[in-house]
Formats: sequence, C-alpha cells, structure tokens
Amino acid sequence: MKTAEIKRRYLAHFEANGHTVVPSAPLPAIDDPNLLFINAGMVQFVPYFLGQRTPAFNRAVSVQKCIRTPDIDEVGKTSRHGTFFQMNGNFSFGDYFKAGAIPLAWELITKPVEQGGFGLDPERIWATVYLDDDEAIEIWKQTGMPAERIVRRGKKDNFWSMGIPGPAGPCSELYYDRGPDYGQEGGPEVDEDRYLEFWNLVFMQYEITDVKSKEDFTIVGDLPKQNIDTGMGLERIASILQGVDNLYEIDEVRPILAKAAEMTGKKYGAHSGHAANQSHPDDVRLRVIADHVRTALMLIGDGIVPSNEGRGYVLRRIMRRAIRSIRLLGWQEPALPVLLPIARDCMAPSYPELAEEFGRISTYAYQEEDTFLSTLRAGTTILDTAITESKKSGKAALSGDKAFQLHDTYGFPIDLTLEIAAEQGLQVDQDGFRRLMADQKARAKADAAARKTGHADLSAYRSALDAGGPIEFTGYQEVSRESRVRSLISDKGSVEVAGEGDFVELVLDTTPFYAEGGGQQPDTGLITVGGGRLEVVDVQQPIPGLIVHKARVIRGEVRTGETGLAEIDIDRRKAISRSHTATHLVHQTMRNFLGESATQAGSLNAPGRLRFDFHTPGAVNPSVLFDVEQQINEVLLRDLEVHAFITSQEEARRLGAMALFGEKYGDEVRVVEVGDYARELCGGTHVARSGQLGLVKILTEASIGSGVRRVEALVGIDAFGFLAKEHLLVSRLAELFRVPGDQVADRVEQTVTALRDAEKELEKLRAQMVLGGAGALAAQAKDVNGVAYVGTEASEGAAGNDVRTLAQEIRGKIDAARPAVVAVASRSNGKASLIVAINGAAKSRGLSAQDLVRGALSGRGGGSPDLAQGGGLPAEEAPRLLASIEQAVGTAQ
Repeated sequence: MKTAEIKRRYLAHFEANGHTVVPSAPLPAIDDPNLLFINAGMVQFVPYFLGQRTPAFNRAVSVQKCIRTPDIDEVGKTSRHGTFFQMNGNFSFGDYFKAGAIPLAWELITKPVEQGGFGLDPERIWATVYLDDDEAIEIWKQTGMPAERIVRRGKKDNFWSMGIPGPAGPCSELYYDRGPDYGQEGGPEVDEDRYLEFWNLVFMQYEITDVKSKEDFTIVGDLPKQNIDTGMGLERIASILQGVDNLYEIDEVRPILAKAAEMTGKKYGAHSGHAANQSHPDDVRLRVIADHVRTALMLIGDGIVPSNEGRGYVLRRIMRRAIRSIRLLGWQEPALPVLLPIARDCMAPSYPELAEEFGRISTYAYQEEDTFLSTLRAGTTILDTAITESKKSGKAALSGDKAFQLHDTYGFPIDLTLEIAAEQGLQVDQDGFRRLMADQKARAKADAAARKTGHADLSAYRSALDAGGPIEFTGYQEVSRESRVRSLISDKGSVEVAGEGDFVELVLDTTPFYAEGGGQQPDTGLITVGGGRLEVVDVQQPIPGLIVHKARVIRGEVRTGETGLAEIDIDRRKAISRSHTATHLVHQTMRNFLGESATQAGSLNAPGRLRFDFHTPGAVNPSVLFDVEQQINEVLLRDLEVHAFITSQEEARRLGAMALFGEKYGDEVRVVEVGDYARELCGGTHVARSGQLGLVKILTEASIGSGVRRVEALVGIDAFGFLAKEHLLVSRLAELFRVPGDQVADRVEQTVTALRDAEKELEKLRAQMVLGGAGALAAQAKDVNGVAYVGTEASEGAAGNDVRTLAQEIRGKIDAARPAVVAVASRSNGKASLIVAINGAAKSRGLSAQDLVRGALSGRGGGSPDLAQGGGLPAEEAPRLLASIEQAVGTAQ
C-alpha cells in the first residue's frame, strides 16, 4: 500500500467517525517560542489543550509534517531514525477519552483492506501502557487483546510530553511483531527491532513544568481528561504495510536512496532490519542522503531558505551533510539536480504544492549546493592539512583557533569540522572555538534567550484570558470604542489600580487598537477611564486571543472594572494602513516580474514607509525595480477597491489568495483584495481604495541574507516629500552645472571622473616632489658611529606610501657596502609617523629597523629588520623621533 493511500485511508476513517480534517501546519513552529519546527502532530492544537482558544470542532484528524533533529547523528546508523516524518493524529476536545480512542485505533489497523482498513493481523499486535494505567489495560482487553500481549512500562517509555512545559500524560503504544527473522521473542521490552512501534495513543490529562528529561518534570495541574492525542508515525506503518525492513525502504524514501546508490556505484542492503552499523559506512551514507534530501525538499517547500542562524541553519546543515555524504561515496558533480526531482516525485502525491513550487524550491537548493561545493574545495584542503599537522605533532585535538579560522574565513561549518576530525580520530577544541565565536554568536544568544519562555511562564496573561475569554478587535470598523478595563498587569503581576506615572498593561473587553502582527506596527493612542488618562505606546498579543495595551498613566488613576473610551491615533493608523496595502502591491508586483518564487520573507508596515523582504536568488536589476515601481503606481491610478472578506482556507486557495510561508491560519481566513490585481491572506488594516496611497517610491534594494533581498519604500505624503527634496537637489545641481535637469547625472559623472584624474596627477606630482631630493639627501648622509645616517622630515601631508618609498630610495642611493640607516618622519592630521629603512651592511652590524622604531616609540610600531614603521604621537614630536633614532645608532655596539 502506497504511503499516500495510507494517509488517505487514515483521514477517511476518522472523518467518517465525526472528525474534522485539519490540514498540516507549516513546519516552522511560529506560534511556539520553544520550537524551531513542529515536532509532533499535536503542536498546532496546544492552544486548545491549554484552554487558550476554543476549537470550532470537538474532534479533529490531521497528518502533520514534522522535523526532529536531536538525533541527527543517528540518521542512517539505525533503521528507525529520520529527520522528517509525518505524524497522523486524531484529537478529541471535550468529547471522548481512552474508551473512545482505543477502539477507533484498533478498528482502523485491523479492518480488512477491502473495507478501507490496514488489514494488520491482530495476533501480531502488542500494546504497552503506563505503569498504573489499569483503565487502559481493561479497554485493550475488551478489544480482544490478550493480557500476555499488554505490557506495563515506566515514564521513559509510556509518559508523553513535548520535552518542554505544557500538556502531557500517560500513553499507550502499539507494536507490530515482524517475526523471528527480526529478533528475539518476548515483546517490546525484549527487542524493539522485531517489535516495531507504529502508533502512540497519548491521554493528555496533566500540565507539566520544570522539564529536565523524559523522566524528570513537575506536574503543576490537571487538564480536562477528555483532551487526547492519538498519533501514528506514517513512515512506520508504511514500512509494515509495504513489507519492507525500515523507513528507508518505504516508497517515499527508497527511490532517492536507490538513485544515490546508482550514481555512486554502491550497493545498498537493509541488513535484515537491524542497524546499518559502522561496518557498513556506504549504507549509512546512502541513508543519510535519502533522508536529508527529502527533509530539505520539505523545509524549502515550507518557506525555509539556507542561512547561518535558526531554521535556515538547520536546513543548511542537513543539506551539507547530504552533499558531503554523496561526495564521500565518489560522486563529484552537483547531486541535487539529480536527486531533488526524485524526492519531489515521491512526495507530490501527498503534497501537490511541492510540484507546483518546484521552480522556487530547486533554485534555492541548487544554489546552496554550488556555494557549499566551493566551500568544501577551499576548506577541506586546509582542514586536511591541519589534521595532518596535528597528528604529526602528537596532538589529540584540533585547535580551536584553526576551527574558528575555517568557520570565519572559509565558511566551513563547525559541525562538519567535528565530523571530519572524528573520522580521522581527532577531537576539536570546542571550548576554544566557542570563546572565539562569542561576539559573532550574540544574535544567536538573543534568539535563545527569547525561546526560554515556556507555556507556564504566561500565567498572568492566561488568567486575564480566562477571566473573560478572547478579546474582540473592532478596529476594522471603528477607531474609538467604549470598553471596560478587564485586567491591569504590571511587572509584578496583576494589580487592581495604577496611578499617574505608572507603566501598565491593560486588557479591555473589546478594543479598536490593532496589536502588532503580520509585519504591521501596532496602533497608539489614548484611553480615558474615569478620572484617569493613559497614553498607549504599544499593543501586543502575548498569547492567542489576548490583546494587551501597554500604556503610561499620564493623569489620575485607573482601576479594573471601570469603563472608559479607547481612541486610536487616526493619522498614524491611516499612514500604517497605506503602507500595508502598498506592501501587498509590492509583493504581487515582484512576483509578476521575478516569478512565483519571489515570495514574502518578512515585512514592516510603519507610518509612511514599508520594508519588504522576499526570496530571490540574486540582486534585482535596477531597470526591473523601475518597472515594478511604475506598475504599482499605475495600480494606484486605477483607484481599485480594497475589499476584505472572511472565507474558508479551501475557498481562499481556490481563489488564488497568497498565503505567507510559515504563517499559521485557522479554518476561516481573512482575504484582502486590491481589485483584480492582488489577493492575499491578511489580518491587517488597509485603505478603502488603492488611490488613497497617493504614491509609492522604492528607495533601496539590497541583500539581507542568502537568497533573501529587501526593498524599502515610502508611501503617500512621505513619498511626495522625498521626491520634492530630490527635485530641489536636482534643480540646484542643474543651476550650478548650467545644464538641463535631465543632463545633471551625466555632468556629475563627468565632473567626478575629472576630479579623480586630477587627484591621480596630484599624487604623481606629490610623489615626485617627495622623491626628488632622495639623491641629495643620500649624498649628505652623516657618519654616526661608522654608519651612514640620514634623518629627514617629509613635506607635511605626504602620503604614507610616498614616505615609505622615499626612505627606500634614499637607502638605495647609499653605497651598499657602507652600513646605512635612513629615518623619515612625517606629519599628517596632527600626528607624527616614523619610517626606518636599513641595508644589509647595517644588519650585519646588529642593527634592526624594527628595534629602532620600537625604541623611539616606546615599544610601539612593527615591520621587519629591513623596514619598519610606527606613529600616533603628536605632530610636534617628529623632530624628537629623528633625534632618537640618531642617538640609538650612535650608541649601538
């Protein structure tokens, strides 16, 4: 049975049993600060389990794309580890619990294939339960599972959590006995290769915190026992139903692996279901290639692009491990153009968008491979040399500074250095590397700090939400609103009153204030409550459904329970709305000119200006930017209606509405249309007609990362103001150059060229003047302790190169057989500099230019024994420097 068919049957079974089919959320876990990627099917439902949101359904079913990387080094070495997988899950919210979940699972897995089930042999299925879960044991017995095939296990195996604070609970796992060819008898406790886990029923009934490990956490409260998550690893059940040994043999992975084996001339064997251990390195590498190529396809498909931080770095590491693995197997050409289309064909039956978006996906993938191949060529040679030198000197570890040099200078990732060094039996001084990387990791540390907030750290906000439910935003229809103060939150937690000068966070029953989100800056304004008045400076949504106004009490005091008037800054809102509508037009127009791959990577909508980040492999030609700007302003002239409406995700996709990668949308979505020109999913505020934007002026376009570009633009009166200033500047230049405005650029270019040519001529003249007296100065050399000494000061402002050349010229005009020391001082920008040149005969007498300079400058300066220099003293010190050199020569032995 094909994997796509297994997925279809799973969804159909639970849909027929009253479950709403929920699409997979994108892999980036944007709503959870603790996760880079969604790593389980229940992640997108966490707000429902915690009571932060009320679901629109009592039962749901999904097939969720997941990424897990903690065991990335085990990929390929076992038959069970992989980075990308699909988690089938069925969920109940206040509906059924164990007595409903267990029979639903049993029915699907044992029902005959011709009746829509999976047709597994009931006699080969085992169940494990949590130690004291007698209720689950009794239910399993009622399905017909004999007691001898039900095993009790502890927290490590049968208590489930996400590994972070949040929902958790006991679980019951299903195992399939693959037979004596795969290991010993005795059940999952004895051999988990023979008895393969394929389903996990999680009975979420607790909330946990202080999570240190799978067995070390604190239960802080009970959740409603009806909340459940039953999940099945799609890849695991596929390996069973397709009669193959492991996840690398299923139909979504095997063709990639087979092609990699064909390309490299290697043979692949599954080793009877056991680990492909280190005695089979070729098998391990083939598996790494197959797994990582598929994972890269899925990540780029969901909008991640390779970079040096966060999710982009995980993608980069995965891709580079695959590329290096195939090179170690002997393939020296680019591999992804061969392998990625095969991965696409494997996954497209389940995810058709991969075929539709393959142009974009392949562009980023192939570009990353080309970049890495260049990095490999430079870095591997240097690393191999360093490893050889370390071994020769008997060192057990590669130095941290060498690892840092490889990373900083050649872009060679530290994990690859560790991997290659380990293959050669060497460790790496990681502590030294980390010390050298401290400054460059500042952003990563800030990112890590931002992720420390777990679900249990938001108690004040949760209490505010629980007190009255989600906050209604009315700002689409109105700019002011009477509302009741539901909660006040300070840095000490919830409070009842705030006085003049206090900074406080207000929760209102309803609000016209827009909370920052989707790239749109928040509203500001005023809230008047009784005798108190507050200035709102920021509006945020710390947890889903809760809008918080960050404000300063500027008069009187405010108390919870009071009713007041909330008024937004109308001018600011209008300016931001113009920018947001302009961003939609920039997005659509960029796609018109650059292709569908030019998708949004980020945005900022501020009063009068916007910033738009988008995916594209290289710089945008200035002529294209000109055309983009012109087309946008033509849309403004058409004065198209801007219309927003609510519809289903399915209908929005049918209408062609653009959705942002990484953004999470509910079943109902808000679509914003600009006439027939642009259509996009968006929760922000917009103008009523495109003509209200007035004008859009693109200012700059630049790179902000690998494959990501940024344009900045002005909108409305800000754009007009910018153009007015430019007009004044051009008019003034036209007047000065006495040419028409359209010829100013050419005349400026001609003038700049002429100035540069004149500067070059001046440099030549200065050099000639400086060097012109070299012969006379050499002839006037005085004898100091048997050494021909010349001490002179160059003309003020002489260039450093000219002064250095003068010293060498003077030295060259003195008889080489005669010891000679030449010192030239110079003054520039209020500072004195010194250059000393000596010849071979002087060196033979024990003199050193470097020592002489350092002696005159109290240890500063540098260079070689022949030529050295230094400076930094006040300009009036120049004569003293020359005298100091002469004295040193006179006293030298």
